[in-house]
Amino acid sequence: MDNAITNRYEFVYLFDVENGNPNGDPDAGNMPRVDPETSHGIVTDVCLKRKIRNFVEIVHNNQAPNRIYVREKAVLNQLHQEAHDAVGVAEVADEEGKKKKRKGSGAEVGKARAWMCSNFFDVRTFGAVMSTDVNCGQVRGPVQLNFARSIGPVLPLDVSITRMAVATEAEAEKQSGDNRTMGRKSIVPYGLYRAEGYISAHLAAQTGFSATDLEMLWAALINMFDHDHSAARGKMNARRLIVFKHDTTLGNAPAHKLFDLVEVKKKDEAKPARAYGDYEVLFANDKVPAGVESVELL
Repeated sequence: MDNAITNRYEFVYLFDVENGNPNGDPDAGNMPRVDPETSHGIVTDVCLKRKIRNFVEIVHNNQAPNRIYVREKAVLNQLHQEAHDAVGVAEVADEEGKKKKRKGSGAEVGKARAWMCSNFFDVRTFGAVMSTDVNCGQVRGPVQLNFARSIGPVLPLDVSITRMAVATEAEAEKQSGDNRTMGRKSIVPYGLYRAEGYISAHLAAQTGFSATDLEMLWAALINMFDHDHSAARGKMNARRLIVFKHDTTLGNAPAHKLFDLVEVKKKDEAKPARAYGDYEVLFANDKVPAGVESVELL
């Protein structure tokens, strides 16, 4: 693995959805998430991280050093046990004389945590709480994302759909003529979403997040929607990725001042937006502070 990065980063990420549900809310019948006060659409950081994890898993086939810790049906204690075995945490007998894996001393937990960081991309990138029955400690990841929020209000629609086929013979006997099974599908006709992210060089030094990992993160943000298409999500695309790289570990400007340099405006406020071309992205590149380099990766 490469050495950990030594520069702080921030980034602005724009993506859109057309006739799809970018992030359903299970507390609202899986309707698209919205801010109830402004009607702006919301996509959680957890949703975006899931897509990043999925892309990295596709690229590296879940092989070390880019395995994925939080994946479907993963038994986390089994992964922690791998770390304990790798660093030599000994078995001890309980009161009944049966052997079991102990949680480990402080030094052993530290070794297990380091092993997890070196083998799992998402642990050294996003961090993880691994202090379960088989203790591998906790990791605070260098890469963090805000909730994505749509540039303007979105209009969630609940669309009726029908199913021509039936599941059972009994169901077929009950149906006659044009009687079909009815269903619902939740969509947003169009929404352009903005997410903002932070990458800490200080925390990267603790997890081993490297320049190679950083390149994989950028690749995931640019390409992950192309490998995540489904009927529910509609047409989703990454549109812009603007990165701010600081010359130092601690950084040379507040993050919010850098984010303010990127402004997204609707071209015609009188018409509902239905395409990316209905917006314009204004980036004040000439106002980037000294000690900060801006790069447009998309």
